[in-house]
Order: sequence, then C-alpha cells, then structure tokens
Amino acid sequence: MDRETLRRLEMLNQLSLTEAQKDSVIAFFADREKDLEALDAIDTSSTERMVHVMPIMTVVREDKVVQAFSREDLQKGAPETDEGYWCVPKVME
Repeated sequence: MDRETLRRLEMLNQLSLTEAQKDSVIAFFADREKDLEALDAIDTSSTERMVHVMPIMTVVREDKVVQAFSREDLQKGAPETDEGYWCVPKVME
C-alpha cells in the first residue's frame, strides 16, 4: 500500500490518521504483501484441490420408508373414527 491509496481510504472512510498511524498501516500492509509473496512461491501444482481440509462424512441413517405405526394404533385414542378417518366437531357453520 502506498500513501496515495491510504489517503483515498482515509477520505472514503472519513478517517484522520496521524503520520505515525499512517506509517504503521503502511508497514502492516507491506508485511502482508511479503507474506503473500512467500505463499505464492510455494509450488502447489501437485496438490489436489479440496473444499474442506478434513474429510466430511455424513453420519445419518440410510433413508428408508417404514410404517412406524399402523392407522389403527394411532386412532385408538380418537373419540370417533369413520372408515379410517378422524371425526372432529364442526368449527364453522
């Protein structure tokens, strides 16, 4: 980062930095640029691309259709049924 870029960022973000703060910010970003250069120097051509660092396994059961309860079991507590359906009182007239 140079002083002109920092000046534009100051105006954009409505900041007023002292000269010491400006020097500190410029030095910080200069260090980050060196870090990026070091990372760019690493040969990653033989490295396989990945989405996650650790392998992800789905720990869920297999999706199977099962009838957990029979209709008759569920309707045992119903006050009234008719041909397999629950009978309920009218709520609207």
